Amino acid sequence: MVDIQVTNLTKFFVIGENLLENLTFEIQEGECVAILGRNGCGKTTLFNILTGQMDYDSGEVYVNPNKKLGLISQIPRFPEGFTVEDVLRSAFADILRVRQKMELLECEMANGATDAQLREYDALTNRFQTGGGYDMDVEVDKICNGLGITADQRMQEFASLSGGEKTRVNLARLLLEKTDILLLDEPTNHLDLNSVEWLEQYINAFKGTVLTISHDRYFIDQVADRVIEITEGHAEFYSGNYSFYMDEKQARFDLQLKQYEQEQAKLKQLGYTVERMKGWGINNRTLYRRAMSIQHRMERIRKTEKPKKERTMKASFGEKEFSGDIVFKMKNVSKSFGDRTLFSDVNLTVEGGERIALLGDNGTGKTTFIKCLLGDEDCAGKIQFGPTVKFGYLPQIIHFDHPERSLYDTMLYEKNCTPQTARDRLGAFLFQGEDVFKQVGNLSGGEQSRLRLCMLMDEKINLLILDEPTNHLDISSREWVEAAIEEFEGVLLFVSHDRYFIEKFAERIWLLEDGTIRDFPCGYQKYRSILEHEAAAKPVVTAAPKPKKEKPKGGTKDTDKLIRRLEREIEKQEALIGEFDEKIEAAAADYQELTRLLNEKEEAEAVLMDLMEQWDAAQE
Repeated sequence: MVDIQVTNLTKFFVIGENLLENLTFEIQEGECVAILGRNGCGKTTLFNILTGQMDYDSGEVYVNPNKKLGLISQIPRFPEGFTVEDVLRSAFADILRVRQKMELLECEMANGATDAQLREYDALTNRFQTGGGYDMDVEVDKICNGLGITADQRMQEFASLSGGEKTRVNLARLLLEKTDILLLDEPTNHLDLNSVEWLEQYINAFKGTVLTISHDRYFIDQVADRVIEITEGHAEFYSGNYSFYMDEKQARFDLQLKQYEQEQAKLKQLGYTVERMKGWGINNRTLYRRAMSIQHRMERIRKTEKPKKERTMKASFGEKEFSGDIVFKMKNVSKSFGDRTLFSDVNLTVEGGERIALLGDNGTGKTTFIKCLLGDEDCAGKIQFGPTVKFGYLPQIIHFDHPERSLYDTMLYEKNCTPQTARDRLGAFLFQGEDVFKQVGNLSGGEQSRLRLCMLMDEKINLLILDEPTNHLDISSREWVEAAIEEFEGVLLFVSHDRYFIEKFAERIWLLEDGTIRDFPCGYQKYRSILEHEAAAKPVVTAAPKPKKEKPKGGTKDTDKLIRRLEREIEKQEALIGEFDEKIEAAAADYQELTRLLNEKEEAEAVLMDLMEQWDAAQE
């Protein structure tokens, strides 16, 4: 069954310049399809058209009317004073209305109920149960735990959250709404690694249809059944994940280039033959007719368009020569905000040429750690740099002191360079023509990152520190940044949630969690393997083994002994179940732990029931 069908869709904002031109594709029920393309190619516009938020100029758009569709890119407005919990519960608006009716009916029936009221209450109860009303709390806890929305954050006002936090809460609300078709626009942008991995598992288990825009290559590899790339307003189709897309795209480019070169060689040879025959055919009509026949044949040959390589930025980091072994040392470094300790007693040494990834959940203090290292934040302990170390820093949140200036003026004033040098450097970063006169404050997040990198790469550095360098960049820009970093021979320290980027560059990993930094002298895959091994080795509380039923032996003595033994085992089992109640209460905000404990308690209760049955049989 087709869930989404787009036929010859055309959309333009400037007459004569089509953003989408005769775009055609269809999405089958249950598919997960990734939409790729450079920033500005029309991906988000396509989503807005599919949801009806934006009109289009021609073509046909079909979305299955019997399916519920949800879009994550738009953050709805909520009433003033709405908490995060209120926003999450709004996903159950219909069920909550049913519960409200049930409560009103319960009040009316307090002093006696009519048959009609009982029938209505029974119908409402069935609706509440089939709609998942009794599982509502468990579902909210499960989604919040997976996406890292803490119990404290659930009590905050939604309006007080940052843009990234609002996006995360809205994603949780959308998942709770039980939509049939999910449209996800950059869903991993504001999630930490654990949350992204949880979302991948959710999507892979999701029975509905998913259409996602993403520049997270690892994420696409994990969830996508196929890829649609939007290029110059048209769709290119790839029947696999990101790795398949990359291989297939290169294979298509090579094949098209080969066909183009073969055609050009053939046309050149035929053209040479035609010219010679025309020369010979001045006095020979047969040769002249043959020459014209060959020329007509040349015109009929299907011309393969020469494949175009995407424009790439050509720049590299300026490097300052480093002398010595130690780049920096940290001794007993600690940082706290009031009663909250972000990290303490950090002792690390970094030598020349190392490539280090600083990982950890959102809010653990990774950016603060970088600021302490750079001296932008005060901290306890000692940080010592080598004498010839010069660093360059790309922050997560880009800030320009004069956002009213153009890109061109920013380069002139801040880099103190000539007009021609400013144009050349901006051009190397794909800021060309009239683009250089845009105001810095009006640039997109990706463009601001690109401009800051342009300014950073001009400096002579031997320590490069990057905080989420691939955020807001499309895949082409990420690949370019990676190519520039590959050529950099100094020390690289970076914070990132882009697993593709981490896997490519990290040779050492620092994990910031529980107020400490663990040092893993290995790459990302081995690091993941170590964590998985540690998780598997943790002791798991299991229910007591189910005892075999024992029949009373012949004599009264044996029966009495069996009864006393069963009573001791029942007492122990009841105490074990009592312990589970305490643990379940403590784990109320941790869905995964809560689920595990509930399952184990259920097993323990089954064992208790079996013991009670044996005790009854022995008594008889």
